[in-house]
Amino acid sequence: MSDKKLKKQTLLLQAGRSPKDNFGIVNPPVYHASTVTWPTIADLEHANKTPYDGVRYGTRGTTTTFALEDAVTELENGYRSIAVCSGLTAVTAPLTAFLSSGDHILMVDSAYSPSRVFCDSNLNRFGIETTYYDPMIGAGIEALVKDNTKLIFLESPGSLTFEVQDVPAIVAVAKSRGITTIIDNTWAAGTYFRPLDHGVDVTVQAVTKYIGGHADLIMGVITTTEEAYLPVKRECSVLGIHAAPDDCFLALRGLRSMNARLALHQEHALKLANWLGGREEVARVLHPALPSCPGHEIWKRDFSGSSGLFSIVLKDGYSKQAVTAMVEGLDLFPIGYSWGGYESLIIPAYPQQSRTATKWKSGPVVRIHAGLEDPDDLIADLEKGLARLNAAS
Repeated sequence: MSDKKLKKQTLLLQAGRSPKDNFGIVNPPVYHASTVTWPTIADLEHANKTPYDGVRYGTRGTTTTFALEDAVTELENGYRSIAVCSGLTAVTAPLTAFLSSGDHILMVDSAYSPSRVFCDSNLNRFGIETTYYDPMIGAGIEALVKDNTKLIFLESPGSLTFEVQDVPAIVAVAKSRGITTIIDNTWAAGTYFRPLDHGVDVTVQAVTKYIGGHADLIMGVITTTEEAYLPVKRECSVLGIHAAPDDCFLALRGLRSMNARLALHQEHALKLANWLGGREEVARVLHPALPSCPGHEIWKRDFSGSSGLFSIVLKDGYSKQAVTAMVEGLDLFPIGYSWGGYESLIIPAYPQQSRTATKWKSGPVVRIHAGLEDPDDLIADLEKGLARLNAAS
């Protein structure tokens, strides 16, 4: 690729591939490899001295892996990326890379639930203390920093309640105290927000979501600054963490169409969110692009778009049975975790069960992923669901 700055849409199509190096083949081939051989002892010794540069061993990646990593690196405007076997691994590997027994981590209270579980189980077991903080704390996070605080973890927006964090303010505190910052950037797909441009050290994504895009891939990716790369790469290597070449191929295929898909996810989600905001059953819509969402002004300042995932808060008084009646009868919204695929999804959510730094006192929450179906059909389905909600109440 040339040094000329490319637009996002062009970048997604061009990054991480070089047909001239693959006999004119448009897509990078799938290279399967465990063993790699060397023509001379000198070549072997050179490979041992540069274990993270080039093809070295199957778990360190093949050219298929590197094609995806290079593409995501350009997307996130980072130094280098590391493809791993799941989104959760993309979260946990950097945590263990930067934390040791006796350290302290500040974890956002709105974090993806498995991230909390890892802090409360594995990190706690190894003598690492976690303090959960209000996602809207901004520069006030400095009051929570301890002498042994080594890491601040962000997720913006949160994947259930969608608070948009003041990333630059938190990063400024972290840098003044020599603290590493990691952010889960899955909602923005590395496209609508670039955390590394705002001073974050490590950004992670579940490739399972929008990059994969077809509900058939489990994968994660980590993108870092130059200073943060080696600690994370070494950790992944020591733990034997890697992504399979076939999965990398699927991720590359999904990446090429992601810009077009995201535009539709954004359009459909906004149409659904605005319609739901006018319903008498709905107390509040938690969509970062709408004023009713905490951090909306920050979203307008820092983000260039929105994706397909948001939540609604129903008015007080609706029972769990009524919410169940609403959700279970939907035709176009299967009940299921994950998101980012072409299909719409829905789940009831209970933030009060996990929040510790902040109390959740609002009514029942329903999380919606707006897929690529016709939004008028989705609205008609939701309208019938709300009718069931009222009937069951």
